[in-house]
Order: sequence, then structure tokens, then C-alpha cells
Amino acid sequence: MDTEALRTFVRAAERGQLRRAADELGVTQQAVSRRIAALERELEARLFTRTPRGVELTPDGQAFLPHARSVVAGVERAVAAVRRGSRALRIDVLGLRSAQAVVLHAYWRSRPGTDLDVVTLRADDPRVAVAAVAAGDVDASFRSVTDPDTLPPDVRMIRAFDSPLHLLVGPRHPLATARTLTPPQLRGHRIWVPGIAPRSEWGDFYDQLTDAFDLRIDAAGPHFGDDVLLDALADSPDTATLVGARDRYLWPAPHDLRRIPVVDPTLAYPLSLLVPRAHPHPALRGFLTHLRSLPGLPGAVWLPSWARRQPPPASRPHTGKDRRHVR
Repeated sequence: MDTEALRTFVRAAERGQLRRAADELGVTQQAVSRRIAALERELEARLFTRTPRGVELTPDGQAFLPHARSVVAGVERAVAAVRRGSRALRIDVLGLRSAQAVVLHAYWRSRPGTDLDVVTLRADDPRVAVAAVAAGDVDASFRSVTDPDTLPPDVRMIRAFDSPLHLLVGPRHPLATARTLTPPQLRGHRIWVPGIAPRSEWGDFYDQLTDAFDLRIDAAGPHFGDDVLLDALADSPDTATLVGARDRYLWPAPHDLRRIPVVDPTLAYPLSLLVPRAHPHPALRGFLTHLRSLPGLPGAVWLPSWARRQPPPASRPHTGKDRRHVR
């Protein structure tokens, strides 16, 4: 089997667009299409379906992806074993506009010579990320396992940083003029978080958040993308959502959306990093040092139970008053 075709398939699956895969591989989009078509003929299976935004994996493509990644990673390790230097530090993030990617970008800007490869595994189940770290497909993954006791012995989980949440609303929402909000003030308001995946870390997070503060979290409907969500918020007088303080969202100026911090206690989403216990990438140490330099959150902070069982990020400086965890 052609390993370049496998590499092309993996890149297209991670980027969701043939053009972006072609740019990264240094070939034409037509070459990417030909490689994937040849791979599909060899497998006698369809791997992608085309969408207005790019390509999406078929069920066969989803089943094939982890095996293709493993083969590509094995080839890369073999090449690296006889080549001077080493490959780029490869870190998985949930999305390129996520707080994880923002922090990773800030690290790269502070060390622009770092050879960094940012990937998205496109998997809701954290076990997929654990397997990718264990296999060496990625050097670290910004994912959390809500039961750390289930981690394999060759993978460990490190508290990376806590992301405070903002309420995002349109201009007609009754809370739109607030400068800050407390969790009790959110009660009774519809907080729409579409597409919460079962068995995902964020599914457990929102379950615990709902129980802790008696909130109305509505996960109805599939998630058609951020643009659709932002359009719905702009037009609605009674719908809100929760977003991370560092998450990047862009919307047309007429939407006039408002981001309102939630405080007393601060609602925080804990972000963890899965890393191998043995033989980590040499550049990983520098990134972990960068994470430890990030300021902590001041005042009372609410975290889900599985994050409270983890030790806080080592050597993390505090800001303002002493930090308290709300249970």
C-alpha cells in the first residue's frame, strides 16, 4: 500500500479540506484527489463524502483512520531513526479556534524557532486520543479522561490550565447589558450547547454543571457549526451559550453579540494534556514549562469533580486573592 496515499488521507481527514491537505503536503489538490481515489479503489471502500465546507469521513473512513495514522506514524519514526534531527512536536487540539490552540500559538510566538505540528484528531471519545499518544501518533493531546484510573500505564494526564467561561448572548437577550453574571443569575435561561457528544469530557462537564447550579443546558439538535450557532444567538431574545474566555469566535458586526464573564464562582473548564510517560518528544519539556507559567484564576472557582481530583498545574502563579475550589 502506498504510504504517501495513506499520509494524504490522514492529512485530509485532519484538515477537513483537500486544498489544505495539498498545501501542507506541497502538492496540487488534483494530486491529493488522485491519491485518495487510488486508495479507495484499493480498499474497495469510500473514505470521504464532499460537503460545502470540504470533506467528511464516511463510516469506513472513520474505521480506517486510526490504522492509517498508525502506519504513517510508524513510517515517520523509522525515517527519523536514520535522519539527523527529529520531526516536529505534534500536539492535538480540539479546534484551531479553541483556547488550547490559542495557548499553543502564544507558546510558538515566544519560541518562533520551535518546529510544531498542530493537529486535530476529530474524535469525541478521549480513548482515541489516549491511543494516539500511546502509539506515538501524537506527542501530546489536549484531552481529559474523566476517570484517570482508566489510563494505560504508558500515558499520564497533566492539568494544563483552566479556562473561565463566558455567557454569549445576542443584543435582545435579557442578560445582554450585564457586565458580569453569577451562576444563580443564569437559572431559568436557555443555554444552548448543541451536539454534546455522549461519553465525551464536555458531556460530563455539562452534566455536573447542570446539577451544581440547577441550570438549563439544552443540547438539542446537531451542531451545524459556529456560524449557525452565532446566527441563532443574534436573532434570539432568550437563547444563550457558554464559551471559553480564550476561545476565538468571529461574527458579523450587526450581530452585536455580548460576552459576559461568569463569576462568584468563576465557572472554569479544566484542560488537561495527555502525554507519554516514557521517551517524550524533546521539545515537549519547553511547552510544559510554558503551561506552568500561565496565571491561575483568582477567587472562587467551580470545577467538575474529576478535575478537583487532579493536582493543580505545578508552580502555577496565582492572581489576586487566594484561589478556592467550589464543590
